[in-house]
Amino acid sequence: MKQKKEFISTPIYYVNDVPHIGHAYTTIIADTLKKYKTLAGSDVFLLTGTDEHGQKIEQSARARNKSPQAYTDEISAVFRALWDELEIDYDYFIRTTYDYHKDAVVRVFEKLCENGDVYLGEYEGDYCVSCESFFTGVENGICPDCAGNKPLIKIKEESYFFALSRYQDKLLEWYKSSDDVILPNYRKNEVIRFVEGGLQDLSISRTSFEWGVNLPSVATKFGGADSGGVESSANSKNAGAKTPTKKHIAYVWLDALFNYLSALGFYADENTDSSAESKNADSSANSADSSAKSTKSTRSQKAQKEYWQNATHIVGKDILRFHAVYWPAFLMSLNLPLPKHIYAHGWWMRDGAKMSKSLGNVINPKEFANAYGVENLRYYLLREAPFGQDGDFSQKGLVERINSELANDLGNLLNRLLGMSEKYSALRLDACDHAKIYTKEASEIARILDALPAHIKAMNLKGYIEDLWRILQICNQSIAKYEPWNLQKEGKIAELNALLSLIANSLVRFGICLYPIMPRIACKLLSVFGVEADANAFAKFVRKGENLDSVTLQKIPPLFPKIENLLIDESYTQNAQNTQGAQSGAKVDSEKIASSAESKKAESSAHATANAATEGIAEVSIADFAKLDIRVGEILRAEPLPKSSRLLRLEVDIGEAAPRVVLSGIAEFYAPEKLIGMQICLIANLKPAKIMGHYSYGMILASKDENGLSLLVLSQKRKNGSKVS
Repeated sequence: MKQKKEFISTPIYYVNDVPHIGHAYTTIIADTLKKYKTLAGSDVFLLTGTDEHGQKIEQSARARNKSPQAYTDEISAVFRALWDELEIDYDYFIRTTYDYHKDAVVRVFEKLCENGDVYLGEYEGDYCVSCESFFTGVENGICPDCAGNKPLIKIKEESYFFALSRYQDKLLEWYKSSDDVILPNYRKNEVIRFVEGGLQDLSISRTSFEWGVNLPSVATKFGGADSGGVESSANSKNAGAKTPTKKHIAYVWLDALFNYLSALGFYADENTDSSAESKNADSSANSADSSAKSTKSTRSQKAQKEYWQNATHIVGKDILRFHAVYWPAFLMSLNLPLPKHIYAHGWWMRDGAKMSKSLGNVINPKEFANAYGVENLRYYLLREAPFGQDGDFSQKGLVERINSELANDLGNLLNRLLGMSEKYSALRLDACDHAKIYTKEASEIARILDALPAHIKAMNLKGYIEDLWRILQICNQSIAKYEPWNLQKEGKIAELNALLSLIANSLVRFGICLYPIMPRIACKLLSVFGVEADANAFAKFVRKGENLDSVTLQKIPPLFPKIENLLIDESYTQNAQNTQGAQSGAKVDSEKIASSAESKKAESSAHATANAATEGIAEVSIADFAKLDIRVGEILRAEPLPKSSRLLRLEVDIGEAAPRVVLSGIAEFYAPEKLIGMQICLIANLKPAKIMGHYSYGMILASKDENGLSLLVLSQKRKNGSKVS
């Protein structure tokens, strides 16, 4: 059976600075997806690399007294070294300074011109050097996409324009073509609203700097708006000018996005060797950094292009617009296949605060990987935050997950199995159909395994891990319930052997499915049973549910030594935390909360939404109200929050890839079990709030008077995620 070819990409990372935890997170997600799909039998090409052109790079290099090429050589090497340390199984590392890529960008530009989608005009407006974005109508002069701290510059220069407005309707049709073309769904809805608001043609060249791909003067050859192109939009002037007066450099996003195709051999000179590896040797970039990691990089153009038929992009939410609007429009103009999926993840904060160099709380992924282990860091990042939502990085939380979930749940279970097997059968495990005796446990584990592909399809990696850990819970509960030591005493050897077989085979299935998350740990775990983490094992033990043949178990050292203390000094964040704590305390006082205990403050803060007075509230405009994104949500799970008498932890389905976790101060009014299945109204675009060490990602609407509290519910059932207005 022919393997399905699939293409997965990270963004290519901008080399204005060294990699941070956000870069690592994106790349680990992509690597995890590749590893899972490879286990499932696909032939996967994983592409990553660095984006090395643009005005910001030119400025950064100048500030360091280096040439742009020398500067990008240095930073690009840091990215690649980190991916190797983080066990990223990429197939090719591309750099936009490679000659073959620059040649491809020129050919793309020429093709766009030939297709009548490019004209020469003049751009006058705002530009953000930091994120390389154009803006019009921004009143305060601050980039709206850069967390409100990057100034815009006024520019007026000759520019080539791409007829983006021509593709508005086609883009909207594409978004609706598949439920998972963009995930999470609320991100897709944001893109749809952006496009429905009207698209302006896109400036795709610059003349005010030199570090980039030189574009040919093609306006006279292909004409402008007066020769079949489009009319100019509001932000361009003199459209239809036939002769450029200056040298044009490709807009960095036109340059960067086409790395996905140039790396696969698109737009290569068919009369020459088009393999990326051989092209790199002659590149203006450092010729010593030949970056292919597998034979895929030297395959024929045709073989490489086949990967593009099933393309998936992993991006951060801040660059979704470029990938979900500009990129497919370019591809439509070129009559090329569109990506199958674009997955946008959230950002990472640090202990509730946005990361910034000024606060000194930026996370160096290499530092944490060296201190706590690469595998543990991978696990924590994928486990901690629902995909698409912002996560809060806490060193304390990392240690707690290592000690509790990895050392206790997984490590101790393996140690118990080895100890019992050594005591009762000299580590010999006989083949056994344990499902005949432990039918309930085996069936439940089979159901968990059957549900895992759906988590991957929905990019619910947190849910994937949580379900996987339920296998460990079942095994640990089985030991407590059936007491193998008593089975031995009572001479129930068949039941004892079957119980050990249940645990052993469960750990094998668990280990294979753990491989995409923690590859080395999974291989160590599987080595106990003489099993490899590969597609054959996945098919045999996970898909078909076959059991181990008779085997002698191999003892290994403990997988996860307990961590007693934090390993990285965090004293530099104390001042920031003290400031935030003082501000929080002021808010609590204003609400007249008598108790000074931290937990009581948190509970009262969460509960305050139900007690808010209606007197003296200022009027708001309809525009202000429209800023609230209120959605219909179904409560899937409800449970008391530990150490709280007033808070419930709810999981609410609002039509996204994963349920929202919401903390609500309604415990004294509603029993958790009564909430399951209830459709409520949720404010979905509130900033995440940290309450008693837990994050809440929304607020449920309710009404409260002297008779009690009532949730705002629907009189008729509606689709989860429906807009409330």
